[in-house]
Amino acid sequence: MTESTTHNVAENAVVHPLRDSVLHASSWITDNQNLLIHYALNLISAIIILVIGNIIVKVIASAVAKVLHKEKMDSAVVEFIHALVRYLLFTIVIIAALSRVGVQTASVVAVIGAAGLAVGLALQGSLSNFAAGILIVAFRPFKSGDFVEVSNVSGSVKSIQVFSTELRTSDNKTVIVPNSSIIGNPITNYSRNSTRRIDLVIRVSYRADLQKTKAVLERIVEEDDRILTDPTPTIGVAALADSSVNFVVRPWVKTADYWAVTYSLNQTIKDELSKAGIDIPYPQMDVHLTK
Repeated sequence: MTESTTHNVAENAVVHPLRDSVLHASSWITDNQNLLIHYALNLISAIIILVIGNIIVKVIASAVAKVLHKEKMDSAVVEFIHALVRYLLFTIVIIAALSRVGVQTASVVAVIGAAGLAVGLALQGSLSNFAAGILIVAFRPFKSGDFVEVSNVSGSVKSIQVFSTELRTSDNKTVIVPNSSIIGNPITNYSRNSTRRIDLVIRVSYRADLQKTKAVLERIVEEDDRILTDPTPTIGVAALADSSVNFVVRPWVKTADYWAVTYSLNQTIKDELSKAGIDIPYPQMDVHLTK
């Protein structure tokens, strides 16, 4: 047998099985053409359901948000409901798409339920955050724009999400706080009430005339139009401390004016006490030597 004959035999040994496989595949496609077309149409339908369903879900969720905004509901609550509606509706769209490609809906629901149980056990923290988010929306300890202190973080509430709440700090930092840590800890809402009390401690020397000092402080408070007359401001001696006599100045102001009035009062009190010759002492200690 020549080398050329050996080469041809090897080629035929490779080509014949390949040709047989192609012919077999072509024959199978021809025999199952209707079935393939059926599955292809179902797959295309499922994709169309996903695409159109996603658009419809966005439209419905946005419509719900617009209705809630028209009802003047708090924007943080609106964002929470918007996200919740979108997730729920998109889950329904996914189930419909799977049903279109032949997956039994009952089986999908059962699988989702089992998976939900398993994921729930694995992600207890996330579920607690979700439940806490619902409680925040239901009981509304704060609303969008309120200045609050939660979990040792102070800031304005920007939005309430499904699993967390977004705060904006005074120095323009964004802090994401898990909802469960908010519900599980004290919440201080500085914006809930329309008025707040300013608490200042003014220290003066033991040599100061206390009646004169009180009169100066009362005049400063009376001359500031931002300070409310009801409730009446409290001014008096609170303590005889080691190095000073401590006056408390406790006027009431609108919540929006709290910081502006606080800064203004501190500066005005210092200037007016200096003009009146009333000393604000440094911490000091008198040492008496005896033989």
